[in-house]
Amino acid sequence: MLKRLSIIILISFFASCVPNKDLVYLQGEPAIKKDVYKLNNKPYRLQVNDVLTINIKAKDEKSVALFKKSEADIQGTSGRGVEVNLQSGYSIDRHGNIRLPYIGEINVLGYTTKEVRLKLEKALLQFLKNEEDIFVTVNLSGIKFTIFGEVNEPGIKVINQNSVNIIEAIANSGDFTITGNRKKVELWRTTAGGRKKYTIDLTKATAFDSEIYYIEPNDMIYVRPLKQKAWGTGTTGLQSLTTIISVFTLVTSTILLVRNL
Repeated sequence: MLKRLSIIILISFFASCVPNKDLVYLQGEPAIKKDVYKLNNKPYRLQVNDVLTINIKAKDEKSVALFKKSEADIQGTSGRGVEVNLQSGYSIDRHGNIRLPYIGEINVLGYTTKEVRLKLEKALLQFLKNEEDIFVTVNLSGIKFTIFGEVNEPGIKVINQNSVNIIEAIANSGDFTITGNRKKVELWRTTAGGRKKYTIDLTKATAFDSEIYYIEPNDMIYVRPLKQKAWGTGTTGLQSLTTIISVFTLVTSTILLVRNL
């Protein structure tokens, strides 16, 4: 009886441990495909709730001062850097518009940042005479995304870069927990055709070829738990062994006690 029980517990121990191959990132060699490379490098087209940083300059700064936000407009409400950055930008409303002083509302939904820049330069020419005097830059005010599930720091994140890949997004969230499923990371994205779900395996180097390797603003990333978490035997081999030894000791003691009765 005890021999059978020992075998069962030993099997349970090995089954409860997370294999090393499930914890190592980007195994193997990437094979970059031209079509995926082109897809990942397509200009991003703006969506509702994106935030733009717009900088307007000219030889005569007074001539463009009217088109900029005042210091009172760009004060963040909580004092946290991320919120100040977003508050100082121009948020795209649900109609796809941004609103600039004097220029008014401009529709930018579905445009690239370059197209928005050209559109702004054209609008400014209604007020300024010389096109060569105007210098406009338009950039995304960071990449905002939501990450939840088996990561150490879930929540809504903003990375102040124009381009963010999924590895950077997860690293910015404290990395996976030991029971995070690196093989089936889910990404939910809003597209013109509706919300879509994608899956990426971050244990393989082919992740570099994925169309979702680079995340987009407002993406949601979900990290599923491994089945080992549901078993509740511990997050490391030592913890699992300790738990199983405790169970074995309890069961053995119970069997011996029953036999002695």
